[in-house]
Amino acid sequence: MKTNRLSALLLIALLAATSLAAETPANLVAENIPPFPADLAEKVAPYMEARSAGFRSWHPERREMLISTRFGDVPQLHLVKMPGGARSQMTFFADRVGGGSFNPTNGDMILFSKDVGGGEFFQLYRFDVPTGKITLLTDGTSRNTGASWSNRGDRVAWSSTRRTGRDSDIWIMDPAKPESASMLLELEGGGWFPGDWSPDDKMLLLGQYVSANESYIHLIDVAAGEKKLLTPRGDSKILYSNARFAKDGRSIYVVSDEMGEFSQLFRWDLGTGVKKSLTSHIDWDVADIELSPDGKFLAFTTNEAGIGVLRVLELASGKEVALPKLPLGTIGGIEFHENGKDLAFTLTSAKSPTDIFSIDVTTGKLERWTESETGGLDTSLNAEPELVRMKSFDGLEISGFLYRPDPAKFSGKRPVIVNIHGGPEGQARPGFLARNNYLINELGIAIFYPNVRGSEGYGKTFLALDNGYKREDSVKDIGTVLDFIAADGRLDEGRVGVTGGSYGGYMTLAVATHYADRIRAALDVVGISNFVTFLQNTQGYRRDLRRVEYGDERDEKMREFLHAISPLTNVAKIQKPLFVVQGFNDPRVPYTEAEQIVKAVRESGVPVWYLMAKDEGHGFAKKQNADYQFLASILFWEKHLLGRD
Repeated sequence: MKTNRLSALLLIALLAATSLAAETPANLVAENIPPFPADLAEKVAPYMEARSAGFRSWHPERREMLISTRFGDVPQLHLVKMPGGARSQMTFFADRVGGGSFNPTNGDMILFSKDVGGGEFFQLYRFDVPTGKITLLTDGTSRNTGASWSNRGDRVAWSSTRRTGRDSDIWIMDPAKPESASMLLELEGGGWFPGDWSPDDKMLLLGQYVSANESYIHLIDVAAGEKKLLTPRGDSKILYSNARFAKDGRSIYVVSDEMGEFSQLFRWDLGTGVKKSLTSHIDWDVADIELSPDGKFLAFTTNEAGIGVLRVLELASGKEVALPKLPLGTIGGIEFHENGKDLAFTLTSAKSPTDIFSIDVTTGKLERWTESETGGLDTSLNAEPELVRMKSFDGLEISGFLYRPDPAKFSGKRPVIVNIHGGPEGQARPGFLARNNYLINELGIAIFYPNVRGSEGYGKTFLALDNGYKREDSVKDIGTVLDFIAADGRLDEGRVGVTGGSYGGYMTLAVATHYADRIRAALDVVGISNFVTFLQNTQGYRRDLRRVEYGDERDEKMREFLHAISPLTNVAKIQKPLFVVQGFNDPRVPYTEAEQIVKAVRESGVPVWYLMAKDEGHGFAKKQNADYQFLASILFWEKHLLGRD
């Protein structure tokens, strides 16, 4: 019965993909992209059917959870009532639903957010569980993020650009009474977000993000509407994140790189100011933290050379709890149930898409709540990532994850795609490659995911090595990657492509200008083509945050530098075929960045493919659009990397 159902679902997917290939959907602008071969969609369809699941919230009274997964075109909220249970869909929008959390007292309502067309002007909504009624809570036009429930569930705090369109003020309301919404704190800048409420709901932690190397924690007196700076300001830039109140309300747990290269987990006594590191023995970044409701356990994840490790401390003894061994991959979304023992988390690996698990921290029992479909493919055949380290031009060690095709199926030196992460403070980490497994398993293309300087996870000094005038040092790191490919006897230095999204899109264009003689083609997704126009046109709420990272274009000297290193300025050096992908509603990297590089490269006589979605933002979220993009990218790589017509 299950086999027949899977076959039917796959047939439906194949028919949909074939229909997609027949003509370009009206919402897409496709220029110079050739028609898809009749059998392409059928061959690729299974690789485009993989799902994933994201944990959102435990029900406060029952052992049930709210998750996010996709059955139609975009992810929606679903309820799962037991490990391995059915995923019951709760929201049905044309756009993806973000967040999602139960009222923490009785679970009678769910708070979630949603934008339109990828524009990222998120609105908050209330979902009444007994009736299924959905109510808009915010103004419908501003950007609203970071919603945080009070412990009693009678209020929610969030940040909103409602006042100026740029500044993220802190607002508060009773979700049961949207008319109660009022501004709690007027602030300047776009980097503010509310955090944890104190146990008595009288105080609220407030985060202020300045850059990947600098942030601050404030304390808000909710009744008075006043804030107090907790973390010091000085000459040294320090990162503070993930602040949580201890059960006694007199201390907080916080992650900070104040005392070393890596972010450690501290307990901070607010009365005495004494900080005690709980992870000084771990030479890796602490990522997420989660305190059990009874205050007995503190769970956290560490990022160890890209591998995610889950740890749980028993606070009374200070000892780590023994946990079952998990597959090597990436871990996130940790949250304790109200029962104080069930810890939910997500896990992804090369052979498994992101799914949700829970561990009983008192017994070590591991349970799997979701098992996402993979298009009927045998994922045990997927390539495992190989961690590669190398010395760059100045002696700095950089690394990356290399996925090689099966040598038994593909002989000889293999072509390579260098896939560069965004951020720029992102990090390539091992996980499920979904669609990209087609490139490896069926086309025999190796994929290398580098972590150049400026990537997170390797210490705060490494993180800052690409800032300001050092921007192109990260591009030189890709030159080192190309040297590695040339020296590896199983990779073909004559068939190298480069791709990346967002900042990775800029890096793609930069590599196309610096190393045109060492690549065959480049695929830029929502990338920056000119730093000056990018900083002038990105949304106001994030402009100053980006100036800290890239440099302030209002300074004449910096403006000249940013102009000089921009791919648009060096467009004459782009000599190999280019494919540019963009969303029209992108608030981060405006569509004009794509259009100006497409126009300039075409004028120089180099072949350019262009794909723009009218209903997308910073990357394609809708499955139909993402499927079309991937099919087009296969044609691009087959023609310009593999040399096939």
